[in-house]
Amino acid sequence: MQRILVIGTTGSGKTTLARAIAGRLGLPHGEQDGWNHQPGWQAAPTEQFRAEVEAFTAQSAWVMDGNYSKARDIGWARADTLVWLDYPAGVVFWRLLRRTVRRIFTQQELWNGNRERLRGQFSRESVLPWFFRTHWKRRRETPQQVAEFPHLRVIRLRSPQQAARWLASLIAASELQTQASSIPAWPEPQP
Repeated sequence: MQRILVIGTTGSGKTTLARAIAGRLGLPHGEQDGWNHQPGWQAAPTEQFRAEVEAFTAQSAWVMDGNYSKARDIGWARADTLVWLDYPAGVVFWRLLRRTVRRIFTQQELWNGNRERLRGQFSRESVLPWFFRTHWKRRRETPQQVAEFPHLRVIRLRSPQQAARWLASLIAASELQTQASSIPAWPEPQP
């Protein structure tokens, strides 16, 4: 795993898991939301967004999160591993609700000066309505999308507990590599 893409519905924990993977493997992390959400919650022009994805994924190794179809042909084609957070709707909704309430009250800056606001949660494009419009649709469409990229190793995680176990096994594998590289080589026989 050198080029890892983490996908999942809004609020599933894509960025959190992607950052953890990147940290464990010592790889750069790219967040598609950060490239897409311009000041005032304006979407980046498609060409600009695609250029960001193109530049980031041109590296030999990386971890990137996001579901944006406007650059799927770039990111998915260059990835070697796709981690799909396919959690039940109830799990994701409660995580998303807690996260949204926390962000509203703390006024946490997200990307390019954007913050979630209470009044913004009543628009059709806010994260809660977006979740209801996309969660089940993504679950239906993702298998067909994955089939278009047969080179991908797909890791489908169906619960936060399964994701935690997978991440722990990844850490163990990383530590084994480090340990193996610190074992001295056998001395060469002397003639």
